Amino acid sequence: MAKEAQAEIDTFLFTSESVNEGHPDKLCDQISDAVLDACLAVDPDSKVACETCTKTNMVMVFGEVTTMAQVDYEKIVRDTCRSIGFVSDDVGLDADNCKVLINIEQQCAEIAQAVHGHFTKRPEDIGAGDQGIMFGYATDETPELMPLSHVLATKLGSCLTEVRKSGTCPWLRPDGKTQVTVEYSNEQGAMVPVRLHTVLISTQHDETVTNDEIAAALMEHVIKPVIPASYLDENTIFHLNPSGRFVIGGPHGDAGLTGRKIIIDTYGGWGAHGGGAFSGKDPTKVDRSGAYLARQVAKSIVACGLARRCIVQVSYAIGLPEPLSVFVDTYGTGRIPDNEILKIVKENFDFRPGMIIKNLDLKRGGTGRYLKTAAHGHFGRDDPDFTWEVVKPLKWDQLPA
Repeated sequence: MAKEAQAEIDTFLFTSESVNEGHPDKLCDQISDAVLDACLAVDPDSKVACETCTKTNMVMVFGEVTTMAQVDYEKIVRDTCRSIGFVSDDVGLDADNCKVLINIEQQCAEIAQAVHGHFTKRPEDIGAGDQGIMFGYATDETPELMPLSHVLATKLGSCLTEVRKSGTCPWLRPDGKTQVTVEYSNEQGAMVPVRLHTVLISTQHDETVTNDEIAAALMEHVIKPVIPASYLDENTIFHLNPSGRFVIGGPHGDAGLTGRKIIIDTYGGWGAHGGGAFSGKDPTKVDRSGAYLARQVAKSIVACGLARRCIVQVSYAIGLPEPLSVFVDTYGTGRIPDNEILKIVKENFDFRPGMIIKNLDLKRGGTGRYLKTAAHGHFGRDDPDFTWEVVKPLKWDQLPA
């Protein structure tokens, strides 16, 4: 009894969820970022605030875009839907025959003057595109320096897409959701995964496959390749399509909207979130660029051994280049006091929006760069386009032994 009681005190459960690229909200994120990519590929100074919504047989793209690029919005919508797998009404949307509505205007002139000075300001003088708070987070519990619960939920969703498109599980359809509950131990502020408590997968499928076939295939082709066996035991719970049938999905099953999966995009509920979405926003929007830099800062702190876990907050006012505040918390895991780490951060990173754009090369387009961020997470991925994942070596005085 004493041992069981001790285990209850020392461990806790934490859950993260994810959705794959065919979820209607993620479809909208991808369309919005595909528009951004198309603008930046021709005009790196494009100013884009593109929203997308979708429901049965309809996709609407709307917002504010100022660009020199000639953008075929309808083609982008149809190409993106088709690449995901929405090729007929049976799977939730027909890319070639659905209604596409476009309502795009130019960026407000008042905002353009305050923030960009009609594109004449030097990078160091460019003001923030809006007020707001952004967070970055990192932890040493995985090689990606990301929370294990989030990493596994995201990888399960990504694997669902892979086995669908490869034909390994041909009965799969684009929509799907995953969720992972991890049992953790808190070791003086550092999070240490102990085991997987629960794995949940709900995936859209066609009418030819049985529930038993779905469960067996998900276990063999999705769960086993993704989840290390060391985290599984005889008590791990698996819920595989627990609602039963999931034939109707995509925009037919649920409306979608850009920016409704911000926790999935970031850290799976760990750390904090300022509330601003990423997709469809050019890098002058600090919701995106500020959060990207905050991730690089937090990751560099952990990767360089200054702390085992870290959260970074930055805040801005519209039109002003300097941040209003920068905050660092290492949850008691820092090798030196947090205020000393903050000094190191300020010496090594430039938080002005124009300099973030320059230092992270965020105007570069032409590679589908931002479209790649719009499914399977913006952080913890090994891709040269994800420049905010590059660890910056931090300089500091001799640390105590």
